[in-house]
Amino acid sequence: MFTIATPSAQDKTGLYAEVAAQARALLDGEHDRIANAANLAALVYRALPDLNWAGFYFFDGRELVLGPFHGNPACVRIALDRGVCGAAASQRRTQVVPDVHAFPGHIACDAASRSEIVVPLLRGDELMGVWDVDSPLPGRFDETDRLGMETLCRVYLDSLGDAG
Repeated sequence: MFTIATPSAQDKTGLYAEVAAQARALLDGEHDRIANAANLAALVYRALPDLNWAGFYFFDGRELVLGPFHGNPACVRIALDRGVCGAAASQRRTQVVPDVHAFPGHIACDAASRSEIVVPLLRGDELMGVWDVDSPLPGRFDETDRLGMETLCRVYLDSLGDAG
């Protein structure tokens, strides 16, 4: 049994280091992408403050398809030319959006979301999908969050081994 430890760090860098260590322990020895995605989404949703959605969209060769998540029901399919998730996938670059209402083409799956961060999941040049996290607070995500979320995504991708 795995118990999520309440992070004790007082700063965001320390918080992400603690969550990454928990993620490594949680995903250790398991290589299934769905199981690990489900557990990482649960861990992040419970461990990080001020989130209303955390989860995965997997690339099926044409579009992004909803994967494991925590939060309200979400959009099932996202075209690569739509929204923050589509931008992260097509540009293959993390998107940090302080105000989703100001983002051209934003897809409002949850009306409570005000800011968002989306990290593309890449294995070499291959797009596997995106890691998407929303907050009801405007400006919730910054450079420290970008680095922390990218680290969590590396932990996830590394956990897959060759099975990914």
